[in-house]
Amino acid sequence: MIQTQSTQQQQQQQEDEEQNQTQNQNQQQRNMLPKRIILVRHGESQGNLDTSAYTTTPDHKIPLTAQGIAQARRCGSLLKNLVSSGGSSLNYRVYFYVSPYERTRSTLREIGRSFSKKRIIGVREECRIREQDFGNFQVRERMSMIKETRERFGRFYYRFPEGESAADVFDRVSSFLESLWRDIDLNRLQNDPSQELNLIIISHGLASRVFLMKWFKWTVEQFEHLNNPENCDLRVMQLGQGGDYSLAIHHTEEELIEWGLSPEMIADQKWRACANKGEWNEKCPWYLDEFFDNLPDSEDDVRKCEGEFFDAADSAFES
Repeated sequence: MIQTQSTQQQQQQQEDEEQNQTQNQNQQQRNMLPKRIILVRHGESQGNLDTSAYTTTPDHKIPLTAQGIAQARRCGSLLKNLVSSGGSSLNYRVYFYVSPYERTRSTLREIGRSFSKKRIIGVREECRIREQDFGNFQVRERMSMIKETRERFGRFYYRFPEGESAADVFDRVSSFLESLWRDIDLNRLQNDPSQELNLIIISHGLASRVFLMKWFKWTVEQFEHLNNPENCDLRVMQLGQGGDYSLAIHHTEEELIEWGLSPEMIADQKWRACANKGEWNEKCPWYLDEFFDNLPDSEDDVRKCEGEFFDAADSAFES
């Protein structure tokens, strides 16, 4: 009897040690993750102000307007206040990814004015987060007709003549995301776990939307209801207590609605803010009814129902 109790205590002690080890490993892994991943659209460009600019200037050379420069500077101040928690955090660091287009690089330069060099641990130009290719120089009359066709065909799948579809952008942004995760896993960003790392990705409206689509596993239909961010708008993905990222930690529900997220998407963001990442498949079966609503019950379900029926019948007969 004493030996049995001793064995049980040893087993319990071993289980507790394994659980503590797992928790410590999870905490160490979580400490290596960026606290925030922030998507920033570039400031107002000459093309945003006057679409005729695209007929004479290559898209990647379109500059910021004076208003766009001012927006980027204000955005830099906003970002600094955000990542420093209003100045209370002393150990934050930032790492920038930027599209190679002139308007995004200029936006980065203006944003960077708000940070001291010791706060910036790296900057990387990343071609895969560039703007959607609309097909070389853009003739205004032709583009109007093409965009009408896109609305009829579907914004995600329509490929511009000599250019790209949103699906093409999704594919290359997905490739970038895989590289990003490898960099994080292998600590290529040289992140000190004692510091709060913030990744800031300065890109374009569509690239930001498909980034979120890939990250949160949104459907094409959900993507097509999303609104494009305004110039220098932020989309802040913050690490939740369960180890997953969520838009609902920093942003309000009203903001998420304004961006075009459905009630189901918003509920998922709230869940991600506090849920355990490993529970995602069990707790978030979004699309089962959409695809499998007409399937018959499984044999196990049928047998269970039959058993309950006959048990109820026997009880009624006995009474």
